[in-house]
Amino acid sequence: MAAVQWPENVGILAIEVYFPSTYVCQEKLETFDGVGKGKYTIGLGQKKMAFCDDQEDINSLCLTVVKGLLEKNRIDPKDIGRLEVGTETIIDKSKSIKTVLMQLFEKSGNYSIEGIDTTNACYGGTAALFNAVNWIESRSWDGRYAIVVMGDIAVYAEGNARCTGGAGAIAFLVGKDAPLVIDQGIKGTYMQHCYDFYKPDMASEYPTVDGKLSIKCYFTALDKCYQLYKEKFARQQQTNLQKTTISDFDYMIFHTPFCKIVQKSFGRLMLHDLLDLEDDLDSNMQEKYKELIKYRGIDLESIFDDEKLCKDIERSSVKCSEMMFKEMTKPSLLLAENIGNMYTPSLYGGLVSLLVNVDQDSLLNKRVVLFSYGSGLASSMFSLKICPEEGLQAKFLKLVYQMQSVKTKLSQRIEVEPDEFGRILKRCEETHHLSDYTPMSSLDNLWPGTYYLTNVDKKFRRTYARKPKTSKFVETAETSCGFL
Repeated sequence: MAAVQWPENVGILAIEVYFPSTYVCQEKLETFDGVGKGKYTIGLGQKKMAFCDDQEDINSLCLTVVKGLLEKNRIDPKDIGRLEVGTETIIDKSKSIKTVLMQLFEKSGNYSIEGIDTTNACYGGTAALFNAVNWIESRSWDGRYAIVVMGDIAVYAEGNARCTGGAGAIAFLVGKDAPLVIDQGIKGTYMQHCYDFYKPDMASEYPTVDGKLSIKCYFTALDKCYQLYKEKFARQQQTNLQKTTISDFDYMIFHTPFCKIVQKSFGRLMLHDLLDLEDDLDSNMQEKYKELIKYRGIDLESIFDDEKLCKDIERSSVKCSEMMFKEMTKPSLLLAENIGNMYTPSLYGGLVSLLVNVDQDSLLNKRVVLFSYGSGLASSMFSLKICPEEGLQAKFLKLVYQMQSVKTKLSQRIEVEPDEFGRILKRCEETHHLSDYTPMSSLDNLWPGTYYLTNVDKKFRRTYARKPKTSKFVETAETSCGFL
């Protein structure tokens, strides 16, 4: 019997991004909401927030992004063997979004596609990615590609949390010989039962949020995952744990409910590194950590009970890490600043932002560390290598080239004034759960090629059509699975 040839360099081969064509300006929203100037833009680090009208839902977002991935990469639908969806935007308590996406494969006759939806707040997309990679690296793999889809519509009730919404979807083509290779054996995971953010009311789109607890849970998960990740990285690289610091990595990307928390997170990891150092600090290290040395003996878990101490440490950590943050993490915030919190795609919007903001030659053979967090809570820190072998460069250049349209589309969006934004969200709030309903909004603002909801019948069955890309013919979801 011939030896099994396990796939090598398993990871991301292609990426497709979708976000709505409409947004609200955060600076104008500050004025409209009557909050202090800079609360959303400076305090949270946000610029614009994407949102959907009633003709888009989680099914249409995922249909659009998967169809785009198939078309742009000229993928034969029969070559897909697994399709995983990560989301927390639930419109049916039983039927998965993955089954809705199977419409895109009917024309090809491919009904043999494994995978299903995965749900836990913003972590579902990461779990879906891990499932797809594990499938390809296992005896269950049948040689075909996997698709990982993550999408959400993040909306909040009127009040101080509404500015942290957003909407979008991202799809990955996952397979062997990929230009973005998921590191094997280096992953730190931390999970715990808590009620920091959850959605107990099945009739409402809005979550129940304990803001103070949510921040504490996020940082606790970050602490635990980073410690575990560093331990595994040090063992794999055969290095001393206490000498392993963020300087050993090239880029770091974080789940981004709002941008300011990312800068605080990066600074917190620098404090971690200092606390792990057991030896006396030489002059170079003293200069590097001068803003934080006074906290060297502190217990990170205990500081949550002292709000003033927390703020002092945050300020010192941010100041100490400012230069490294600008180089290693700031380039990953483009989509988060201009779209808002996409929930499950949030972390991977950071990856896309990095790819379009950093020169491609500077990315070759670099390691990117990613921190994924989902309330409730589930979290992981893992990493990927960008084009670790020369033979993968052509695929990498193709992937980066396809991502360049992201900046163009961001600039082509339509601004909606805050009062109209509020009316649209009110309409969605009142109609998202209805049967026998036809969306009232215009299709004019939708991007060409976007799927949209046409009707919800008396039995709550949803049908979709596709806005034409170039012609006046509107494709339905059932007839649009042709491949360019």
